[in-house]
Amino acid sequence: MRYAVIIEPEPTSFGAYVPDLPGCVAVGESKEEVLPLIHEAIEFYLEGLREDGQPIPVPACTIEYADVRRVV
Repeated sequence: MRYAVIIEPEPTSFGAYVPDLPGCVAVGESKEEVLPLIHEAIEFYLEGLREDGQPIPVPACTIEYADVRRVV
């Protein structure tokens, strides 16, 4: 499965979350650090659902970009 991951820069860190998996988050000092951490968080999240006998959410969120003209 392939889940959308949102990565947001903060003043001193980077945060990542998965919209399809509420509460699945990670924080790192850089984008390079937060990416493997969110992958681990997803695996841990899904493992917890399996252990609890809960259904695994089907990825539904997609990412699109909107190109806009720069306003000066």
